[in-house]
Amino acid sequence: MDFAYSDRCKSLQDKLLKFMDEHIYPNENSYKDEVYRNGKEQGNRWIPTRIIEEMKPKARALGLWNLFLPKSSRAPEGLSNLDYAPLCEIMGRVGWAPEVFNCNAPDTGNMETIERYGSEEQKTRWLEPLLRGEIRSAFAMTEPAVASSDATNIETRIVRDGDDYVINGRKWWASGAGDPRCQLFIVMGKTDFDAPRHVQQSMILVPADTKGVTIKRPLPVFGYDDAPHGHCEILFENARVPASSILLGEGRGFEIAQGRLGPGRIHHCMRAIGVAERALGLMCKRLNERVAFGRRLSEQGVWRERIAEARIQIDSARLLTLKAAYMMDTVGNKHAQAEIAMIKVLAPNVAQQVLDWAIQAHGAAGVSDDFPLAYMWAGNRTLRLADGPDEVHRNAIAKLELAKHMLPADNPIKAPAKPA
Repeated sequence: MDFAYSDRCKSLQDKLLKFMDEHIYPNENSYKDEVYRNGKEQGNRWIPTRIIEEMKPKARALGLWNLFLPKSSRAPEGLSNLDYAPLCEIMGRVGWAPEVFNCNAPDTGNMETIERYGSEEQKTRWLEPLLRGEIRSAFAMTEPAVASSDATNIETRIVRDGDDYVINGRKWWASGAGDPRCQLFIVMGKTDFDAPRHVQQSMILVPADTKGVTIKRPLPVFGYDDAPHGHCEILFENARVPASSILLGEGRGFEIAQGRLGPGRIHHCMRAIGVAERALGLMCKRLNERVAFGRRLSEQGVWRERIAEARIQIDSARLLTLKAAYMMDTVGNKHAQAEIAMIKVLAPNVAQQVLDWAIQAHGAAGVSDDFPLAYMWAGNRTLRLADGPDEVHRNAIAKLELAKHMLPADNPIKAPAKPA
């Protein structure tokens, strides 16, 4: 198992680290100030920020663009999962940074979905402008009325009517829907409620300006509304789109969801490791600066224990994430499902623990907006729910593990002998 990064990856790493130092970190407060000013002066916090828009051409000129998408003729700059991992981690150290490189969720997952399952017409209309960073998109699967951790529960209806499909339902936590540049929703609903459980669902491409599509409200996360990105509740009332908008065909929605969520999950984990790494750095810096009870905090045993444990946990999560990336590249997403599930549990929990220690080290300042820790904590906490809650992933891991040790009842050689 070779985790060595390619020469191109190493070159991009160097460029990205310099870009973060020169452009991203120095503008963290300026970004917040601009979003605040847009709300105060223009009455709209959802206006795209000048800071990010001015950085994008610089990033693209350096080749730091669309690095997330492997094996696509439309994005030849895309890297393997293994080579993308350290770059995604670096981008993840600042919540809004991935957009600068056109590597931000949910657009990355949506682009992968259209590339993998879309028709040529769909790719031309939607994928290409997304790859150019001209538009944004959202993914609408979760619903308020049902336990959406089981995607077969969804109730949104997608009904064929002549040459169209008509969509009715309510979705929420549609990431990116608050951005005024969002022009596309990928919507998961049911086309056949009477079919077998896992072939009832379909996915369909819905232009954001479709009549009958209403954004009801933005949804704050621990008090943060995430403008100008945002998560929204969306109502579909007799929203009509051409039949050619269906992805792959009726009854393929669950299959598409599984294919989409694999790469999406590992990208979340890569960014979560970046969050944890940055939190550890901020924690160590703070501990070296502060004195309590006559000694630097960094000299006190409890903090050395936490620093050591943080380093162990971060490196463990990174190694397991690299293993999952390597397997996705070499044997495919399906054969890496256990590793993907494991990192989806491990990485956000590690980041959450390190963030908690970092906040504690900063004292009252840790829960303020003078440092990025509170915002990072709020964003990272959602990852234990997004793309499947911890409990679902643990259940999947357990099933796979139990299957390794199960004796087939119809195998007289392996099955235990029945008592007389």
